[in-house]
Amino acid sequence: MPLPPAFAASALYDSLLQSALQRFLARATLEVEASLTESSIGQLSIEPTDDPCELVLRWFGTRHILHVPRTQPFTAHELRVARAIGEVLAARYEAIFDSSILAARADLFQGQIEDRYVGAFLDRRPYQAGIERSRADRLASCIEVLRVAALSSYESRAISSGVLCLGDSAAHRRTQVARLYGQPLTAVKSFYRLCDGVRTVFLIGEDGLLLDIIDIVHRAREIQPMLAVTSPCPSAYRQHAAATLGSRDTCIVLSPSHEIKVFAEGAHVFTFRNAEWHLLDVEAKYAHWLKAVGSRPIAEKLFQCALDMADARQGALLVVLRDAEAAGHLVAPIDRLDTSASVRGDSDGTRRPLHYLLRGRTLVDVDDTVLMALASLDGATVVDRAGRLIAAGAILMHPHGEIGDAWVSEGARTTAAQAAGRFGPVLKVSTDGMMTCYDGARLWEI
Repeated sequence: MPLPPAFAASALYDSLLQSALQRFLARATLEVEASLTESSIGQLSIEPTDDPCELVLRWFGTRHILHVPRTQPFTAHELRVARAIGEVLAARYEAIFDSSILAARADLFQGQIEDRYVGAFLDRRPYQAGIERSRADRLASCIEVLRVAALSSYESRAISSGVLCLGDSAAHRRTQVARLYGQPLTAVKSFYRLCDGVRTVFLIGEDGLLLDIIDIVHRAREIQPMLAVTSPCPSAYRQHAAATLGSRDTCIVLSPSHEIKVFAEGAHVFTFRNAEWHLLDVEAKYAHWLKAVGSRPIAEKLFQCALDMADARQGALLVVLRDAEAAGHLVAPIDRLDTSASVRGDSDGTRRPLHYLLRGRTLVDVDDTVLMALASLDGATVVDRAGRLIAAGAILMHPHGEIGDAWVSEGARTTAAQAAGRFGPVLKVSTDGMMTCYDGARLWEI
């Protein structure tokens, strides 16, 4: 006997909900249990709770319970993305049983559904699959254009491009012949020559029309002369974040590294890389890092360095020792920058001939570009909580096997980060653009 259409659809959409929650809230543990409530008739709801480490969504007679560690409660962005996912799926489920919507909205089920989640998050207004396209749908369409461009090339070079999508019907020069920003426009041969996403972007109206080509720095300085942002972001894209501060505008960029970056509310909010969307939550993660380091200047400088290294697809390992005396357990004597020549066993400086350039230095007197150069060396850059340089380009030592075994050197970045995490907070940057924080254990990933 065939299943009723509504039953089959509810099973499909329940599985989509679970998949989306696990993808966007990967750090949470998901439990599913039956619940005889109004959710059994298709009304999705989020249960109110006083527990900041628990999130419960009810749908189709099922409770989807998400748990996170007590030390890291759900953030505002995580709660918001869960709500956006629920709204998009609930709206789509209702639409498949409404012939008027299906007839009017051929685009509704086109593209990747994950792009709609992102669009609903950015729009902030409740998502509805009505006769008219919402701003969330238009944002998803813009993402789709850049997603296709990421798989293409122009004149044998990778494409980079970007858009600034206005959040309101702001006054701007318009013409009657303005075209809708979408895939058909990309057939114009010179389309991808007009903006590179880094310096110039297309300006898109709230109605989805292509209005202008603008310089993103000029636009950002009109809004924020000091290029203020609400959380750290890669230096090359600070202006993109600043251009969205204090408004509902959204900047979406396809970077030269084929990564789609989304900026909103003065922050870098999402990134699409390695075929997956990632909710970054940079502000909350920086707060954890700052608390672990204990010094704002040191925390900010190292965090910014890590972000820029990740954007440049360069690996790095940045270590902050809680106790400078513990350096001997992690850094070989020959690699130390804070000890005498006799202790290092390199009295004539022949084994490390360039170390004299760094001895006695602190993070305060090391320029950002120089710090990035140091971080790019094979090995780790190690400082203490006062910002004094302990080592640069050092292969860290860690115990092999059980405690008490001989110490050995290991070059694997992840293993080194785990070992260094026993002595203080660590930032590990991978060449695929991932950035991970350790402090005793792995805390978070961007």
